[in-house]
Order: sequence, then structure tokens, then C-alpha cells
Amino acid sequence: MQSQWIALESNDGFHCPAWEATPTGMPRAAVVVLQEIFGVNSHIRAVTERFAARGYLAVAPALFSRVQPDVDLGYGPDAMQTGIALKTATEQLPGVGVLADIQAAIDHAAARSGRPVGVVGFCWGGLMAWRAASALDGLSAAVSYYGGGMTSLAEMARQPRCPVLAHFARQDRWIPLEGVQLFAAQHPEVQSHVYDADHGFNCDQRAAYDDAAAVSARNRTLAFFEQHLS
Repeated sequence: MQSQWIALESNDGFHCPAWEATPTGMPRAAVVVLQEIFGVNSHIRAVTERFAARGYLAVAPALFSRVQPDVDLGYGPDAMQTGIALKTATEQLPGVGVLADIQAAIDHAAARSGRPVGVVGFCWGGLMAWRAASALDGLSAAVSYYGGGMTSLAEMARQPRCPVLAHFARQDRWIPLEGVQLFAAQHPEVQSHVYDADHGFNCDQRAAYDDAAAVSARNRTLAFFEQHLS
């Protein structure tokens, strides 16, 4: 397995940095990994590399690059405030914003692997995975981990164009359980799971990390990709 920074060219000419991890031998499929509000930091790079270790070509576009390059934050209170500000600025970009960069990552992954492409996102990236599933081309599956904002009325109005798996947390104060239940009712086609954990339960660098929930969600994610990216 090898990993390195590459540059993706979006359809408007913007060059978006991305962390790419390539497996040994021919890829079984490809996965686009979408960051939390903390940038393509050591955790997201590690997630990308874990997919490559399982045989996937994996690429994580640096989605804050249009507003600030080289974002690599930890998980303390100051980093949280910085990440929220960067997310807000990124959400205010004109046009389709960073969806163009996600599309570039999908296209790159498809071309490099020659195989079906899935997307997985965490926190804000979970929301972007949901948007990608409803708006972008070339996806065969999408997985969202505690996608902040997914349960708003505007986001629930989206209709996914590929199979979707969604992981939520029962103790997540950012995504109230009532909203999760409404989302599940509105989208019975989505495989929605709720874990007895908190927001960020998959990240082993956060205090909210929950091993049981992380392992369960990971196994479901891998099985979902095995089903839809084969």
C-alpha cells in the first residue's frame, strides 16, 4: 500500500489537493473519503489508508482548500471553533461549491481503479456524502457517519441516486434522535442504524470514540461496499 498527496482538477479548473492511498495489486473498487470539519488530518488519512489496506483505491479530497489550504486540525475546543468557521465559509461558496471537488475525486477514483466508486463521509463529510449521493455522477454506494444537517427538512428532501447507508448516534447532541427517526421514516430506502454512542464515535482520536459502535459500523460499511461495489 502506498499513500501520497495528489492534485485533482475540478471542472472549473480548481486544483484540489487530495490524500490518495493505493492498494497492492489491482483495486477491488474505489472509495472517496470525505473529511470532518478538522480537515484531511491524521485521522482521515488513516481511514483512507485502512481502505487501501483492504484492497480499495481510496482518495480524500481536502474540501476546505477553496477557502484555506493545508487545514490539519486536532480535536480541542480551539480546533472545533476553527473547523466550524471553515465549514461555514465553505458552505457559502458560490455555485455547487466543493461538490465540484468531490466529483473530481469520484472521476479520478473511477479512472485510476477502473472499478465502481463509493463515498464515505464523517460529520460534515457525512452530510457531503448524502449530498453527493443525490447530486453527483458515478457513485455506486454512499455511507454517512453522523452527517450533521442531514435531518434538516431541506436535506431530507433530497433523493439519493445510489444505495445509502447512514450511521447515527443516540447521544449525539448535534443530531437529535427525533430528527434521525424522521429521516429514517422519510427515507426507508436508506439503511439507517443508531448506535448507543456519541457524535464522533468512529474517531479514535476523540474522547467520544466508542470501540463497540465503531467496529459495528465499520463491519456494516465494509459489507455494504462489498455488496454494492463488487
